[in-house]
Amino acid sequence: MTQTAKMTLTATAAALLAAGVTLTTTASGWTLPGLLKAKEPVTAPATSDATPASAAPAAPAAVALAAPAAAPAPAVALPAAQVPNYRAIVQTQGPAVVGITVAGLHKAGASADADGPGMQDDPFFRFFRGVPGMRMPQQGAQPFRGQGSGFIISSDGIVLTNAHVVRDAKQVTVKLSDRREFAAQVLGSDPATDIAVLKLDAKNLPTVQLGDAKQVQVGDYVLAIGAPYGFEQTATQGIVSAKGRSLPGESVVPFIQTDAAVNPGNSGGPLFDASGRVVGVNAQIYSQSGGFQGLAFSIPIDVALKIKDQLVAHGKVEHARLGVTLQDLSAPLAASFGLEAPDGALVSSVQPGSAAAKAGLKAGDVITGVDGEPVRVAGDVSSRVGLARPGDKLKLELWRDKKRVAETVALGRADKDVQEAAATPQGGSLGLALRPLERQELRGSGLDHGLLIERVTGPAQLAGVQPGDVLLALNGKPVQDIEQVRDALKNSPKQVALLVARDGQQIFVPVRLG
Repeated sequence: MTQTAKMTLTATAAALLAAGVTLTTTASGWTLPGLLKAKEPVTAPATSDATPASAAPAAPAAVALAAPAAAPAPAVALPAAQVPNYRAIVQTQGPAVVGITVAGLHKAGASADADGPGMQDDPFFRFFRGVPGMRMPQQGAQPFRGQGSGFIISSDGIVLTNAHVVRDAKQVTVKLSDRREFAAQVLGSDPATDIAVLKLDAKNLPTVQLGDAKQVQVGDYVLAIGAPYGFEQTATQGIVSAKGRSLPGESVVPFIQTDAAVNPGNSGGPLFDASGRVVGVNAQIYSQSGGFQGLAFSIPIDVALKIKDQLVAHGKVEHARLGVTLQDLSAPLAASFGLEAPDGALVSSVQPGSAAAKAGLKAGDVITGVDGEPVRVAGDVSSRVGLARPGDKLKLELWRDKKRVAETVALGRADKDVQEAAATPQGGSLGLALRPLERQELRGSGLDHGLLIERVTGPAQLAGVQPGDVLLALNGKPVQDIEQVRDALKNSPKQVALLVARDGQQIFVPVRLG
């Protein structure tokens, strides 16, 4: 070993010992304490081109040269990670996880294995019912059968699942792990958050333990149980990959992202934390194949329970509306507004007569906080507003004209068409969330008709359609209501041409659907 090599070995050994690390090699059995206590320097076995050990200088010289080096920072002790007892979670919580089979009729052109015609081609595929359904766009209603998952939250038969699992269903059957089956009543469903509540005529049923989604952190272990492709009581594990995800067309829910393997049929099943408590409802995957590709998304359980309370009490959910179009900030945009960091939601437009307009919000405002909570991206605001009730007041922290301003907003009521569009993009495979323009908006824009595009996903997003555009015509035919868009897509065209108004100009946008 050369002098340099021995100096490096001794200095490194001293640094590692100071950090509380023991060095061991399987080849020679060296340990760090032994290295430092040795009267003579210990060297690695010589190779053909190495300097003989007898020619090496004494150890003190190496120590003297290494002494001036700065002391290493104290090592940060990380708690030992403990793998959850998955077996115990499945044994204790599994009996409350149920399989759900549905039967009903789809409208002509609808698909039973996705949320609408062509949605199976959308990367954000809503693993709709698990068992592939019929895809025969014929005239008249078509029968379908499908399967999903759910879980029991009260012993008297209250079951949570996804709204899209029971969509259009005329018969809903719930099957327990002990093979008992019950006909289920749908107490209500909320497409905007994709939560549905079922009721079984039974008593003393097993129930899951409910947790706190806010306590879950990125890197935590999670376990999913459900019926992928109809394989009931299937358990898969992973970790939390991210929190607060806002997906295209799904701005109401701050999703929990995981890498736990879920597939068609897991929809509506529970996501457990390491202690065996439900922290989420499995709802979506990102996939270009239709199957699991490492990205799954769950609705936080606190969101699901909030929706459940309204559905049980009233059979429906009322969502609030702020009345703005928001976009995320980029670094250049933040700099142009005088912000040090690109955190916040930029208001790109304010709808006349909306709650935002009444509170004095205007285009160019940046929402930096809601009720004292910081806003990083536009989805933070959308989820807070979407989960609030009409009439609720929010205190907004704004950045306006390079100054901080506070405004209190009394939220309005979300339009029914917009609520439905949040989870079922109007226009089917187009992936558009649409609503009719209000009179004030028509006058202000100089248009005499059109549908405002509030959210964009799927093929329309890939084609370059943007939120805030106004849809004027589809394949050359003017559109004045959402039904006209649905009618134009009944025959599942491979491509359509949209005429949209943007920034005072009208442009045609070709959208490929198949």
